[in-house]
Order: sequence, then C-alpha cells, then structure tokens
Amino acid sequence: MATQSLLPPPPPPPEFSAKANLNFKRILINLLPNKILFLSFFFILLPLTSILTQSTRTLTIVLSLPTIHHLSLLSLLLLLLLPPILYFKSPPSPVYILDFACFKPPITCRVPHATFLEHSRLLVDEKSVRFQMRILERSGISEETGLPPPSFYLPPKASLEGSRAESEQVIFSCIDELLITTSFDPKHIDILVLDSNNFSPTPSLTSMIVNKYKLNTSVLTFNLSGMGCSASPISLGLAKDLLQVYPNSNALVVSAQIIVSPNWYMGSERSMLIPNCLFRMGGAAILMTNRRSECRHAKYQLHHVVRTHTGADDKAYRCVYQLEDSQGRQGVSLEKDVMPISAEALKINISNLGPLVLPRSEQLHYIFSLLVHKIINPKRKIYVPDFKKAFDHFCVHAGGRAIIDEVEKNLKLTSEQVEASRMTLYRFGNTSSCSIWYELGYIEAKGKMKKGDRVWQLGLGSGFKCNSAVLECLNNVSLPVKSGAWADCIDRFPVEIPKIIKF
Repeated sequence: MATQSLLPPPPPPPEFSAKANLNFKRILINLLPNKILFLSFFFILLPLTSILTQSTRTLTIVLSLPTIHHLSLLSLLLLLLLPPILYFKSPPSPVYILDFACFKPPITCRVPHATFLEHSRLLVDEKSVRFQMRILERSGISEETGLPPPSFYLPPKASLEGSRAESEQVIFSCIDELLITTSFDPKHIDILVLDSNNFSPTPSLTSMIVNKYKLNTSVLTFNLSGMGCSASPISLGLAKDLLQVYPNSNALVVSAQIIVSPNWYMGSERSMLIPNCLFRMGGAAILMTNRRSECRHAKYQLHHVVRTHTGADDKAYRCVYQLEDSQGRQGVSLEKDVMPISAEALKINISNLGPLVLPRSEQLHYIFSLLVHKIINPKRKIYVPDFKKAFDHFCVHAGGRAIIDEVEKNLKLTSEQVEASRMTLYRFGNTSSCSIWYELGYIEAKGKMKKGDRVWQLGLGSGFKCNSAVLECLNNVSLPVKSGAWADCIDRFPVEIPKIIKF
C-alpha cells in the first residue's frame, strides 16, 4: 500500500495519540490474578455449597460423617474442579517457524527507471509519463527492483500463460530455497496456505504446489486471494489455528506478489497508475510446525496474530479498489484518503494488540491515566503506551515511503527501527504482503536478531485491513547469512535515500 503527495491533499488524519486507546476490558482480564481458579470456584464450588447449606438436615448428616468420608467428599470436589482448571490452565500448543525464504528476482528482470519510462511513453500520453516520473523520483525505490519478463513486452502481455509462468518462478524459487536450507522433505507437509492478491487461476496455486512437489493426498490446502498487502499475517494466523487443532503437523505458508495479471494497468488514470510504479515481483515461503521436538531447530515462535478489518466503512472499503476506467481498462485505484484510513485501522489494531504484548508497567500506566482522564481531569491526555518497550524489531509493510513515514511518526519509532522497511522498499520495491519477510531477512542479515528478541510484523492492505503478527526469536542467527535475498548485497546497506531521486 502507498500513496504520494502528487495527489490532491488528503483530509488531516485523526489525532493518533488521542485515539490509540487500548482495550480496557482485555487489560483487566490479563491483570486479574488466578482468574481460572476464580471461575472454577464460581461455577462449581459455590453452587454445590449453596445446595448443601439450603438443607439443615443435609448439612447435619454431612458433618456427622466420619473423617474418611469428609476426605472422600473433598476428593470428589477436587475431581470436579480439576478438569476445568486443567482445560483453562493448559496453554495452546506452541507454533514454531522453522525458517523462511524470500524470492530474489534475477538480473534479467531488473527494471531501471529509464526503461520503465521508455516503455510507458509507448503506452500512455506524455502527461501520464511525467506523472509516473515524479512518482518514481519520490518513491524511495531504487533501480534494482524486478518485474517479470511479460512486463517488458510492448505492450505488456497480461496473459494467463504469463501469469502462470511468473507464479511458478516466484513460488517455486522460494519453496526450493526453503526446502534446501531446512533439509525438509515436502511429503511431510500436512497444511498448505497460500495468499496471492491478484492472480487466482483454476486449478488453484496451492494445487500447482501440490502437483510440483507431489504432496500427500491428505494435505490440507487453503488458497487466499484478494486479501491485499496485509495477507501474510492472515495466512500465518490461519496456519497457527490449524496447527493448534492438528497435533504433530507441519505447515507451509506462501505469500506471492504476481505482477503481470489483468490488474496491470495500461490507461491514464493517475490513481490507477501509481500501483504500476510501486509494485514489484516478490514472494516468501515460511515453514511452520507444532512439534515440540523441533523447538531447538526453529528460528521463531509465533505468539499472536491480531486482525483488524474496517471494511464496514464505505471509504475504507473503496480506498484501494479494483475497477475499470472510462475506457474499460482494468486496474487497482489508490484513493487520496488511504493515509488517514490507514492511521485509523492501525489505531484499532494496536488497541487490541497492546494488552497482549505490553509490559504490565505500561498497561498500569495507561489504566491510571484513563481513570484520571475520566474521573478527575477530562482535559488531561490519555497516556499512549510505548510499544518500543514491547518489541525489539519492527517489520512495517514497505508499501511506500508515505506509509513508513506515517507509522514511524504515529508509533514514535526511530529511523533505525524502520531501517529494514526503508531498505526493503529501496531494494525490492513494494512486494505486497511478503515485504515483512524481506524486512525480517534484512534484520537477520545485519546480525541484529538475537535469542529472545521480539518482532512485530505489521501489514496494511485493501479492505481496509491492518494485521499484526508477533514473533519471538528462539535461537541466535549465525553470520554471515549464506542464502536469501540479501546474502550478496547486505554489505551495501543501509544507504542514504534522498527525498527526490533525479534521473
């Protein structure tokens, strides 16, 4: 997701700090001590005691029983209490991420800005070409990004065959590298989840993977499409839920950005030209498991996935919208109010995420400030929790420079904390939902990821949706990183990105 200052100025976003209120009820539930024992007492022991005390005769008989019988009754009560206590106290099965791999476009797919604009001049009018030039100059995207071969045709060849070929190149490259790195047999994959925004053929892309790697007939497959740039956390959440139902299972999650599809726009509508300038090839494959024996081999543990969907609001629903222009050319439109809508979705998402991840001190500080605001001084601002105390690393969706700037400002992050997002946008462009994995790869390649570090992956996408995933690093990442999208270029980063890149 991205927007640019070239469009008409959007309405000012809501005051973020004043509205980023945490879920008060969830905080109280998390802070309530021994809540399970309390529920057990309330629903089992209390009614039973009430029955006994209602009858004087029953109580007299119970008290006159020998001590051995009293012990038997106590044992019975414990047996009644034990199942609910064990049920509620036992945590869900932990879900681990063994490893992940990102697609690196080959040098033959490299698209310099000059090449992009030269092709554009043969497809659209000069006014639209100048508009795209200004977008690229301010985009924060380098000339090393990649587009698939059909996009170099004149005009670009948006065909089913080309989209299938691009899908195979991106998806199979990611999975092959992941299987080699982990020495994992694909026949041991029990669950397959794939998200792809624009391209959804028949048979599905998950069937294409099943056919390529000859997966078992019992594999559970899920093909998600149209979920936007926040789809990867959705896929993670689905795989996590399934792994907590099916014991001793492995899951493969794939996020893919397929460029040359019917959404490659060849018209002159400005809001529909922006995606052509920003979106680039990308893909990621993630191997997950719930087997505790794999904990010592896993890189991360997936703790939480928090999803927010603001599609009930008409403006939020239509701010990123697939449609046809006046001449019948299909594409995706980015409206000028996407930024305030993103800020509102982020506010709601962190209000639900905060109680799950913030330290108790931050939660208590928030509750105290809320009570002061409500009871004593309504003019006093409500304290906005510091999420930097909950996370060591931030993977903000690299949808565009404006998106990264907005999140950095609202969460009061430092330039170093959004470095991975800016460098991913610069090196690979907007790779949609899989950009958060390129950013995680950047952090690893830089040697910043340590055992015990917590990571916040944040996706923003059409719908409008804001989704978060919380990871914890289980093992130190050894250096140098010998494989991956950053392996042969990490020494060149970070780079200084000017506000305007003239070419």
